[in-house]
Amino acid sequence: MKKTGKVYLTLLMAFIMVVSSITPAFAVEDAVLDEAVKSTAEYMYKQVPNPQVGSIGGEWAVIGLARSGYEVSEEYYQKYYSTVEKYVKSLDGNLHDKKYTEYSRLIVALTSIGKDPTDVAGYNLLTALGDYDKTIWQGLNGPIWALIALDSGNYPMPQNSSAKTQATREMYIQRILDCQLPDGGWSLFGGTESADVGDGVSDPDITGMALQALAKYQDREAVKKATGEALQCISEMQNGKGGFSSWGTENSESCVQIVVALAELGISLDDARFVKNGNTTLDNLMTYYSKGNGFLHTKSGSGSNQMAAEQGFYGIVAAQRLRDGKSSLYRMSDSVKVEGSTPEYEAGSGLSGKNSAVTSRPITSPGRTFDDITGVNAHKNQTAIEALASRGIINGKSEKAFEPDATMTRAEFATIVVQGLGLVPEANGKFTDVLSGAWYAAYIGTANSYGIVNGNSSTTFNPNGTITRQEAAAMVARAAKLCGMDTQVDSAAVRDVLAQFTDYVKTDEWARESLAFCYKENILNQDDLEIQPDVSIKRCEIAQMLFNMLGLANLL
Repeated sequence: MKKTGKVYLTLLMAFIMVVSSITPAFAVEDAVLDEAVKSTAEYMYKQVPNPQVGSIGGEWAVIGLARSGYEVSEEYYQKYYSTVEKYVKSLDGNLHDKKYTEYSRLIVALTSIGKDPTDVAGYNLLTALGDYDKTIWQGLNGPIWALIALDSGNYPMPQNSSAKTQATREMYIQRILDCQLPDGGWSLFGGTESADVGDGVSDPDITGMALQALAKYQDREAVKKATGEALQCISEMQNGKGGFSSWGTENSESCVQIVVALAELGISLDDARFVKNGNTTLDNLMTYYSKGNGFLHTKSGSGSNQMAAEQGFYGIVAAQRLRDGKSSLYRMSDSVKVEGSTPEYEAGSGLSGKNSAVTSRPITSPGRTFDDITGVNAHKNQTAIEALASRGIINGKSEKAFEPDATMTRAEFATIVVQGLGLVPEANGKFTDVLSGAWYAAYIGTANSYGIVNGNSSTTFNPNGTITRQEAAAMVARAAKLCGMDTQVDSAAVRDVLAQFTDYVKTDEWARESLAFCYKENILNQDDLEIQPDVSIKRCEIAQMLFNMLGLANLL
C-alpha cells in the first residue's frame, strides 16, 4: 500500500511538472502585475529625473523604463545620452581600469534606447570587452555581463589590439562553465584563482545572472547540462516562501535575478520546480512592493531601497514581457529608438533665461564616491551625491566619508550653491562675522551678491549656523530663478501644494512660496508626510535638492 502511494505521488508530481512547464500561468494576477509595472515606472520617472552614469539613478532606471513600454519623453533619453557622451569624453573613453562591468552596463542601457555603443563621443565602448584578462578580473561578473552586453544588440566580438589575450564569446562562455560549483550554482569568485572562504557556496544573484548570460546558448550540450544543474540548485536554495537569501539576508534583488533568469530562458515563473508552498519567486518579489514607492531591499526596509526599486522594476518588467510573449529583457531587437542628439537636448547648456554668469560645471573627478554611500552602505541619494562630487560641487567630510546624515552650515551651503551654478567666488565684505581670510568668505559674498542668501541681520551672516529645511528651500528657489526657472507660485497654488502636509501651519510665511515651488517641481519630494520646516536639513537632502534643481535647469 505504501509503495502504491509513493508511485501515485511520483506520477502526480511528474504530471504537475509537465503541466507547469507547458502552461504559461502566473500566480500574480495580470492586473496586479500591470499595475505594479505602471506604478513603479511612474515612481522611477519621478525619482530619477536626470539619470546619470552609475549603478543607482542611472542605467538600471533607463533600462527598466525603456523595456517597460512606459511612455517616456524623448528628451529624457536624449538628456541621458548627452550625459553619457560627456562622461565618456571626460575619461577619454577609459571608463575603469579594473571594473569592466562599467562598459557592459552602459552598453546594455544604450542598446535599450537604440543608441550605438560603438560611437559614443567618438569612442567604441565595445572595444574594452575584447580584452579577456581585464574583463574577468572582477570575478564572474565580468564575463557574465560581457556576454549580456554583447548579446543585447547581437554585437560582433570587438577586436582589442592592446589586449594581452583577445577575447571570444566561447572564452567567456567557457569561463562561466569552468566556474560552476559542485552544487550546480555560481558565486562571484568561486572556481577562480581569487576564491576565498565562502566562495564555494552558490549565491542566487550570481547564479541567476550566469543563467541570463548563458540563455542564448542552450543549443550547446555543455551549456544545456550546466543550466539544468543550476536550475536544480536554484530550486533547492529557494525558501518556503518562494524567495531567496544572499549573504544570509532574504532580499528582493535575489528574487529579481531569478525572475529575469527564468524569463531569459523562457521558463514559466509557475514552473513546479520554483513553487514552494504555492509561492512563486514573483509572488515573493511582490511582497517587497510598495505602491508608489517601488521595492524594498528587505522587509524591514534596511539597505538601499533605491537600488532595490530599480532592480525590482526591471524584474517585474521581465515578468510582464514573458507573460505577454515579448522578447526578453536583454534581447533588444525591439528596443526604443531615440533619434540622434540635437542642440535642444544638449545636457548642461542651461535654460535660455538663465543669468549669463551661471555656467555648467564639467565632470572633473569621474567616478568620485564615498564609502558610506556605496556598497553595503548604498544610500538613496547616492546618485545625487556622486553627480555633484564628480563635478567638484560638493565634497565629503573626509576623503572616504560623505556623512550623509550630518547637518550643513550656512557657509557650506553658500559654497556648494555657488559652485553648483559655476559662479566666480568673490567676497563682498558685507558681514562683520565673515572674516576676509575665511575659506568661505568669497562664496558667501558671491551668494549674497546674487541674492541667493541673506544675512540673519543687516550686518551678520552666522556662517556656522545650520540650515533648516525651509531656509534651504528658499535659497534653492532663489538659485533656480537665477538659472532661468519661473519660481513664482500664486497664493492659491501655494495653499493647494502645502495643505497636503500635516505641519503646513508651522512654516513661516516668507518661506511658503519657495517651499511650494520646490514641491511642485519635485525638487523636494511630495511623498514626504511632513515639511519639518525648522528641522536642520541633512547633507544628503541638500545634495538631492541641488541635484534635482540643476537637472531641471539643464545644468548637469
